[in-house]
Amino acid sequence: MSKLFFKGRIETRKNHVKSGYNVNRDVKAGTAEAPITVTVASDERKAEIDVIAQEHAIITHIIVDASQQENTLELDTLLNKPTTTTFEKTPNRNEPCVCGSGKKYKKCCA
Repeated sequence: MSKLFFKGRIETRKNHVKSGYNVNRDVKAGTAEAPITVTVASDERKAEIDVIAQEHAIITHIIVDASQQENTLELDTLLNKPTTTTFEKTPNRNEPCVCGSGKKYKKCCA
């Protein structure tokens, strides 16, 4: 018997593989495959949003409707992505101390 032998019904396995949850999405918002929908109230605001989207290379579908409330949530989310915070690495024991005393870190500030 091989290691790749599957015990069970094959049709059940195929259905599970097809409908599995995909964590690593290949389609990103703001591309041609998944454009962002933005609702604005006036043509002037549409022109502003269009300029912002072109600067950041985001593909948008802008709807002008004065009766609806302005909805730019998806665009704001893409424009204000959080950045990863990096901290300075503490020096190794035998490196010079960061305080500038000239001593090794293990003898000074450790």
